[in-house]
Formats: sequence, structure tokens, C-alpha cells
Amino acid sequence: MTSPAPAIRIIVADDHEVVRAGFAVLLGTQPDFTVVGTASDGAEAVRMGRELSPDIVLMDIKMPGMDGIEATRRLASTGPEKPRVIILTTFDLDEYVYEALCAGASGFMLKHATAERLFDAIRVVAVGEALLAPTVTRRLIAEFARIRQRPDVPAPAALEALTTREAQVLQLVARGLSNVEIGTELSITEDTVKTHVSHVLSKLKLRDRTQAVVAAYESGLVVPRSGDPC
Repeated sequence: MTSPAPAIRIIVADDHEVVRAGFAVLLGTQPDFTVVGTASDGAEAVRMGRELSPDIVLMDIKMPGMDGIEATRRLASTGPEKPRVIILTTFDLDEYVYEALCAGASGFMLKHATAERLFDAIRVVAVGEALLAPTVTRRLIAEFARIRQRPDVPAPAALEALTTREAQVLQLVARGLSNVEIGTELSITEDTVKTHVSHVLSKLKLRDRTQAVVAAYESGLVVPRSGDPC
């Protein structure tokens, strides 16, 4: 008999007590979730993240003292067992959200998203995937990368370590294609795509597909195009 998978351990960080309590109650309705703590600011989120070993931290961006961006940056540097961060925000196309993604967040959710969408997002991120849906995430990354991008900035040396095929896979990841779609595009198997993605993340020292998308746009490997669907 197969043992049930361990519950996904979650911390909720928000400076509003009612919001924290509301999320904790909502998440507690799911049998595969366990809320191990709630934090009222970024510093507390970092401390609890290091002490309680959560799988996921739901992180508000704008909190007093240490904000969610700095807290995300610190949690992302805590070692191999670091939690994955999902940013909670009121506005989607927001530079703060972009900064949080660059700091190491695996994605973001709007606070007014449906409960089912939030549950799905947590499960997706917990198994190591990046939260790149809805497509606004890629649009956000593309928009702010476009603003920041300077033509005189060379591609990071790490990109030079990628093989031609790995660079092609990274470009398609940044365009928002799934592993199956990438396999179809390049006429390779899904398992081969997964291997290439794993190599890309390892060579560029990235933790997931969201960070790969950020790196692709920031480096200029993928250039936002007029009318680009992302």
C-alpha cells in the first residue's frame, strides 16, 4: 500500500491580521495543506521560513520593516531546503512583483484570485514547477525586462556554457511553451526536454522555470516583440 504524500507545509506572510487568518482558514480546508505559521512582516517570515522548513511561503509584497521583496531574497539564499515563494499582490503589472520574481519568487497570485486557483498554484509550485499562468506573468517579465534592457550589456558568461539545443529550449521556455510543446517544436521527446531544462537550470544556477524566463529576458536571449502574446 502506497503511503500518502506528506502535506504541503505553508507559511502565510501579510501585515493584515484578518488577511493572514483568512488565508490560514481557507488553506486549512485542503487535506494536503498544513499551515505551519503566519508572519506579520518580512523579518518574521524569514525567521519562520528558516525555523519551520515550509515548502511554500505566501508572501505579501508591501509590509512594514522588511518588505516581501527582501524577505524573498533572503529566503531564496537559505540553502537547498529553501522554501518556494508565491507573491500575493493586488496589482499584476507591478514593478514590485517583477522585483520579487527577480529576487527568487516562483510566481505570483492576485489576492482576489479564486480559492481553487490559489490551491492549484500552491500544488504546482510545491512540486517544483514555476507559476507561469496566467500569461500575465510572462507579460510582466517581458515588460520590465524591456525597460531595463540596455544594448551595451553583454549576455552573462553563464549563457555561453549552454549548448545550442539548451539555448533553444530556454528560448521556448521563455515564450511560455510547456515541455510537450517544446518537444513538438524541436522534434524531441518530452523526457529529453526535461533533461535540457534541468541542465539549463543547473548551468545558470536557477531554481525553476520562472527564474529561467527572467534570465532569458534580462540577458537579451529573448527580446520582447511587438504583439508578442506573452
